[in-house]
Amino acid sequence: MTTRPPTAAPDLSRSAVSRYIQLGTLFRGRIASGAWAVGARIPTVDELAEECGVARATIRQALDGLEAEGLIERFRAKGTFVRATPSDGLWCEVETDWNGLLRSRDGAEIEVLAEEPGVPGDRIRDATGLRAPAYRHWRRRHHRDGRPFLLADVYLDERLAAHVSAEDLRSRTALRLVAGLPGVRIADARQTLTIGAADLETAAALGVPLNAPVAYVHRAAVDSHGTLVLVAEGIYRGDVVRVDFKLRPPDLKPG
Repeated sequence: MTTRPPTAAPDLSRSAVSRYIQLGTLFRGRIASGAWAVGARIPTVDELAEECGVARATIRQALDGLEAEGLIERFRAKGTFVRATPSDGLWCEVETDWNGLLRSRDGAEIEVLAEEPGVPGDRIRDATGLRAPAYRHWRRRHHRDGRPFLLADVYLDERLAAHVSAEDLRSRTALRLVAGLPGVRIADARQTLTIGAADLETAAALGVPLNAPVAYVHRAAVDSHGTLVLVAEGIYRGDVVRVDFKLRPPDLKPG
């Protein structure tokens, strides 16, 4: 028996993300939520094309991605069946507090891809603090279970770079690199998160399709002298990121 989703067709026209990627995310969500249960036969390509208002080739592209992930299985003359639910889910939490930003993720490994010394301070894009004369740039890629989830560019005040070891680069978060240095006191730290789509370079580095959703995270740290000592530009896979905020309710006055 075919499990039918709600009949309202999704509006795919207002996004720069490719339609087959949007549909892949939609269908993956139906599997994760149980709307398409494990073992159930999903609607046919023709039915999904009619529901979503797209060509059958677009539906096939979306289903190809789910099949590659092992979530569905196709059988000739029988249909397409749900094989498994997404395993990882949104496991990668982007921390919003100082202590959380210093912690490394369990099971994560960091690969150093490139190093560039002497980057002029005027090349650093941040309005926080006073620029250092020069910065040391490292490009790093973070993995979990052999799967890349974060591509990061780290810029550290060149005067501090000599105190960072190769082991530090392979094991510490960007803010931990600078917070652990002797004589350095962080007076201000900021983080900005925006949502975008993967370009060719990012898609290749993170193993995601072109235009797949990604989260851009910009972090900056200023020391007690007002110098911008660290800037980190991170790009996270959008299919593993979660951001939780602890909300402080307003004080309630007695009536």
